[in-house]
Amino acid sequence: MRSWPAPEVPRLPGTGRPLHVLDASTGAPRPTPDPASIGEGVARMYVCGITPYDATHLGHAFTYLTFDLVGRVWRDAGLEVRYVQNATDVDDPLLDRARETGEDWQELAEREIELFRADMTALRVLPPERYIGAVESVPLIAERVRELRAKGAAYDVDDDVYFSVAADRGFGEVARLEHAAMVELSAERGGDPDRTGKKDPVDPLLWRAARQGEPSWESPLGPGRPGWHVECTTIALEHLGMGFDVQGGGTDLAFPHHEMGASHAHVLTGEPVFADTYVHVAMVGLDGEKMSKSRGNLVFVSKLRESGTDPMAIRLALLDHHYRTDWEWFDAHLTRAADRLARWREAAALGSAPSADGLLEAVRERLADDLDSPGALAAIDRWVDQAHGVGGSDTAAPGLLADLADALLGVRLRV
Repeated sequence: MRSWPAPEVPRLPGTGRPLHVLDASTGAPRPTPDPASIGEGVARMYVCGITPYDATHLGHAFTYLTFDLVGRVWRDAGLEVRYVQNATDVDDPLLDRARETGEDWQELAEREIELFRADMTALRVLPPERYIGAVESVPLIAERVRELRAKGAAYDVDDDVYFSVAADRGFGEVARLEHAAMVELSAERGGDPDRTGKKDPVDPLLWRAARQGEPSWESPLGPGRPGWHVECTTIALEHLGMGFDVQGGGTDLAFPHHEMGASHAHVLTGEPVFADTYVHVAMVGLDGEKMSKSRGNLVFVSKLRESGTDPMAIRLALLDHHYRTDWEWFDAHLTRAADRLARWREAAALGSAPSADGLLEAVRERLADDLDSPGALAAIDRWVDQAHGVGGSDTAAPGLLADLADALLGVRLRV
């Protein structure tokens, strides 16, 4: 699957700091990559992508900007970044939307993926090295399901194939939930805990046998299509291997998606660590509820762009919130961001200003400390206030401001 074009990233003087984030699976801060692997000079990240039945809303954008920051901090620290993202271009929500609208499901998926690419390009999000669709991965996914069955970790319910969570001794170590909470969340998030014939209510679907009117593919399992969790496991293992540095997504993916994905990988490989660190991004709300497709309370990036909003103002509005804190969107966020963007651009266009060397280090420090983007923005605000107030004699400083804002925050100040 085609990704989107990469923006040019300015080179900054010196070297950035190692990134420390809160590991959502343990609740403890940790360096990433792990210091033991930094000698390889490579950082590996897998981020769960969209199910393309609707356009990119601000909750999506907040998530992908967070992992864009991860990649930028890694690159600034001199690391090579291997970033993989999927697109779930066949799944129940997509097929349901296609039936509702009378549209071909493939055409719907391609249109929304193309709109997602356009939104990511406008927001200057660095693209993944590999952008992989579920459809193109079906043969490999089917083979992984066959392997799970051969290991005794999968069983049939009618013609469908399910994963037995009991096959993984490490099951539950990602979200760390009680079983009753797992059952409840499974029902809310695409599972089928009440299905008769399952060994455990939370056992997830691996392979859905062909149904009338649904797409299916021939496989050693019989005609059908893959479940959601095993899709991401398969793609991550194929392109990153076990023990990659960061598994990313929204907090709503901790269970069941990330939990199940890790368990599939544990059983397939016999190794205990699927991802070293789990980074989960908080939810964005509107009108007092989580912004989500199912609720329909969405603010779309594409609609804001169509209305003439500068994508850099959208980006600044999102970066003004820490990735681990739930927050609610108000139009005032965009007004504040547009004012900030204008003031920063005026400072970047000055003939001279105070030295920005200390500013560069301050922004690096804030981002390396669990992606404190609000702190980084505040540091730039203080420097910009000084530049507009008392001025300075460093003719290179305005250019350094523009470069660091672009390279580290993805905010383009040069127009």
